Amino acid sequence: MDGTIFIPLMVVIPIICAVLVNLLHEHSGVTKIFGYIGAICLPIVPILAVYGNHFFGGYQPLANGGLTVALPEAANAIISGSFLELFHPAITYAFGPGQQVILFVLGLVAMCAVFISIAETKKTSGVYLYMLFMLSAALMAFVLTDDIFNLYVFFEIAALVQVGLILVSRVRGNYETGLKYMLLGEVGGSFMLLGIALILGLTGNVNISDIVMMIHTGLVNPTNPVLLFAAGMLIYGWLYATGLPPFNAIKSEIYSKGLPSGSMLLQSFSVIACISIGLVIIRIFGYLPTAQMAMLAVSVIAMILGICMAMVQDDYKRIIAYLAVGELGYIGVGLGLATPLSITAGLFQAVNELVVTSFLFIGFGLVLYKTRTSKISKLGGLVEYMPVAALLTVLAGFAMAGVPPFNVFQSKYLLCQAAIAAGIPELAVIMIILSIVTFLAFLKMAYAIFLRPKPDELEVSSASVPKTTMAVMIVFLIICLIIGLFPGLVVDKLGVLALTAFAL
Repeated sequence: MDGTIFIPLMVVIPIICAVLVNLLHEHSGVTKIFGYIGAICLPIVPILAVYGNHFFGGYQPLANGGLTVALPEAANAIISGSFLELFHPAITYAFGPGQQVILFVLGLVAMCAVFISIAETKKTSGVYLYMLFMLSAALMAFVLTDDIFNLYVFFEIAALVQVGLILVSRVRGNYETGLKYMLLGEVGGSFMLLGIALILGLTGNVNISDIVMMIHTGLVNPTNPVLLFAAGMLIYGWLYATGLPPFNAIKSEIYSKGLPSGSMLLQSFSVIACISIGLVIIRIFGYLPTAQMAMLAVSVIAMILGICMAMVQDDYKRIIAYLAVGELGYIGVGLGLATPLSITAGLFQAVNELVVTSFLFIGFGLVLYKTRTSKISKLGGLVEYMPVAALLTVLAGFAMAGVPPFNVFQSKYLLCQAAIAAGIPELAVIMIILSIVTFLAFLKMAYAIFLRPKPDELEVSSASVPKTTMAVMIVFLIICLIIGLFPGLVVDKLGVLALTAFAL
């Protein structure tokens, strides 16, 4: 059997699971079984898949023998030997070493989110699992697709599912937050669709590789004002999807309103959208210094705003949310520098961000599970009630700050190297300073929640910490250490994906 058949299954399997758990939501036992099976498949399928391209409908480029019937002589004279032979007539999914790493880690995070959701509820919600699986499918498609309109379709699916995850969280203010995010999505999504429509009108293509080829070979004027306007629209859509300024406040609010399992995938959407849409922008508009400068400037602002806003919060959920948005700035810096080394570092940071931020959401979710409050001023002394969970949560914070030997240290170190190599050492200094401030912020928060004397009015639940949640935290800690000690396992494969940003 051709191993490339597993490429579309990475998207198809979670969609099928989503439909099944939703249809069978009244049968909790059956829903759990399908939830577990589907979740386990998410990280396994990327490992089984063979590198290559999958052409939906089997319609390959003509140069690859994509047409099985003989062309009329007149048509053959026009097409043969021209660029038309290279065009992709079908939706194409590209799968290589870099995609494999990202999809494996993403699948692992999604699997853990499903496991935690099932373990922490008495009756499994098929509707909630439906949204987790649908968001997982959309993110898988983000990474795989080489079709810009297909990317937009799953972008809209993911946006709707995110609102659904917020609405079912039952957190105070969730309806207001969901409505605001949906209204902003109408603007961000519409702008992105407008940019895609303009590109389609100029190139006659929605395949990203074909668009890149047409622009860089002169078939389309790269300085066409309409094309430049389309670049602005895509960058605006990128900012909305990732939560970079000016959308950082609403995105951090979204994270804080979700359940821990939902917040894991909400943050995963931001990370995957950041690299997927960002790489599309770099591939198509990499010849525009203005586009790179815009991405770089917004990313630096996001890093600074993230830590500044986090420092003035009294709600640890909002602190983690703002820090998560700020960490996306590091990924944007890697993309904005637009060198093979920097893009590799940005992708590496994205992989680490998927793990570390999920690690933190779970850890602080346990604090909420034990105390029913997220106000730091009302907390203290929790190390006595949950010592192992407290230690793991603090280690997750150190990992996000870039403390060795954890994985984020390696990606931030690589980003600093890329900034220096690009001739902007000041950027490396900024990233180092912000990482130190992040470390100090976590020390302050960890002391306030776990070490200082317990307030008399604080009531701590006697319920034991769920074993599944603890197991997931230990798995994430092991991943952070393995990648931190052996970064070559990830960096070498991500470097292959980074080079595709410069390939015609």
